Amino acid sequence: MVINKEKEIFLNKCKEMGFVQDIIDNFHKLYYYSSAYGLGWKNNFWMGVSIQKNPMDIMVYQELLFREKFDIIIETGTKVGGSALFFANMCDIIDNGEIITIDINGKGKLPEHKRITYLWGSSVDEAVIKFIESRIENKKVFVILDSDHSKEHVLKELEIYSQFISIDNYLIVEDTNCSGYPVIGIEGEGPLEALQEFLKINKDFIPDRSLEKNFFTFNPMGFLKRIK
Repeated sequence: MVINKEKEIFLNKCKEMGFVQDIIDNFHKLYYYSSAYGLGWKNNFWMGVSIQKNPMDIMVYQELLFREKFDIIIETGTKVGGSALFFANMCDIIDNGEIITIDINGKGKLPEHKRITYLWGSSVDEAVIKFIESRIENKKVFVILDSDHSKEHVLKELEIYSQFISIDNYLIVEDTNCSGYPVIGIEGEGPLEALQEFLKINKDFIPDRSLEKNFFTFNPMGFLKRIK
């Protein structure tokens, strides 16, 4: 899908020269699968802490944080805390925002920061949701879903966390690339299938594909913007 006029012009020119999507998809696969050998996205660090995300997506995240000045960033899937620390440092720079990061258990020594709150439990547990609800009233919320990647779990997260997003704000479904789009990163149906089912029944959100501007993302169609 064409995301803007400039990209349309460029892609058409590439097609005239006989290349484009195959190169993008092959590099995507190279970068993704190289993690099995300690390379690529699993070998990136933020302030000394592992941050297992696509750097191109991280760049888009910081642009959103600067532009939108979110009050609360909710992250499901803490892992070792690298992305939570990244978000906290970005909030320091713009002087606004805090992070609530959720996982069933922490891994190793997690980074400490005054803007980070660690929540231990399933992202869909009632107690976790009640805690979040108590913190986000009248707040501008940004959500990133990156925990259990099964379709059932992601769909449940979408049903719950989409309610916290106000008009013109964002919810990100990560790793929609893992269902053969173009990599295989999970068994069975996962984030992409959950997203597709969610969009069939929820017309309040659309994928903002303008945020896929760096040609390959781990979250194709996953940058959801609330429009009503």
